[in-house]
Amino acid sequence: MKRFLGAAAVIWLAVLLLCTGGHTYAEEQEDKVQDLYAVSAVLMDGDSGRVLYEKNGEEIRPMASTTKIMTCILALENSSPDDIVEVSAYAQSMPDVQLNMMQGEQYRLNDLLYSLMLESHNDTAVAIAEHVAGSVEQFADLMNEKAKEIGCKHTHYVTPNGLDGTDEEGIHATTAEDLALVMAYCIGESPKKKEFLKVTGTSSYIFSNLDGSRTFTCNNHNAFLNMMEGAISGKTGFTSAAGYCYVGALRRDSRTFIVALLGCGWPDNRSYKWSDTRKLMQYGLENYEYRSFDQERKVEITKIDVEKGQGDLFQQSVSIQPILMPDQSGEAEDGILMRKEEKVERIFEMVDHLKAPVEAGQTVGSIRYVVDGVTWRQDLIVTEQKVEKIDFSWCLGQVLKIFVSL
Repeated sequence: MKRFLGAAAVIWLAVLLLCTGGHTYAEEQEDKVQDLYAVSAVLMDGDSGRVLYEKNGEEIRPMASTTKIMTCILALENSSPDDIVEVSAYAQSMPDVQLNMMQGEQYRLNDLLYSLMLESHNDTAVAIAEHVAGSVEQFADLMNEKAKEIGCKHTHYVTPNGLDGTDEEGIHATTAEDLALVMAYCIGESPKKKEFLKVTGTSSYIFSNLDGSRTFTCNNHNAFLNMMEGAISGKTGFTSAAGYCYVGALRRDSRTFIVALLGCGWPDNRSYKWSDTRKLMQYGLENYEYRSFDQERKVEITKIDVEKGQGDLFQQSVSIQPILMPDQSGEAEDGILMRKEEKVERIFEMVDHLKAPVEAGQTVGSIRYVVDGVTWRQDLIVTEQKVEKIDFSWCLGQVLKIFVSL
């Protein structure tokens, strides 16, 4: 009996060792970020949009003042910084946090962007929205159109400031993944990305209303800017329904990471968002490196046989080569952030032969570059030369060549 129990213990220990020893380095690192405060969280490759880590990343939740990154980028893209914004009674009526503008006052749009993004003033957001689109409702339409353009799947905007709102289409809400996508657009794809980064990266800003009767100082509440090397942008948010929220970006060593957090604690836990952000950013920096697909761009088969094509009677073929196929924006993914142990799978789809005539640049197949089941880039495989179809005159010429050579 003792021998049996001893053997069973040894077997159990061996199984336990095999199970624990089977953890990869990446899994061990991922375990370190499991204990997040946020209800929903995403770490994203800011250049490709690849989700590197997520916790309830597609759960729809209120987004509070992180909304204002969309308000800011739309204002930059659809107005001039020197535009004059006049304050309405409705804008003045917004609850705290406020710039405390008065109805009828006028401000430069560029100045109000700092009020919007550094101090998160709700009255400023409404004034900007009304200036850009004519009304808050029309501005919400612009926000939702832009969200779809960016690729957001579960985002609906009702207010420009992130205060709770509902319309016939639903509640004002997003997901951590969609929020990260919006930030990725603001810092990487928007034609006004430089202006966005300038505003959101400013520590403090002083301005006056147009007649100079009042002066304001705005201080940036994005503490993450001073927490980690490479922090470039971010926006905080809070409502009683949303909890503390945050979206921020870090750029280091040609890598861009974005963290989006929703429901990251409630009073008095405003520091939770900084703890989660640092933890996720550190996880990204330690485990992901940029890998270009150009390292994988090669075709083992260099020629394809051509039936009934003019050429060498004993070998009629055409050379092939891969060419970069752009996406709808005219660009193609050069590479993505990957863990060291991850592999790029190249999937070839190509014809095995052609029939003449063949045109130069004719598509004969493609190469898809797949990582973790997702296609991140696709190259076309095309012919390099033109091959005419065999006809009577070509055959006659070949016969004459034979006779001349005799």
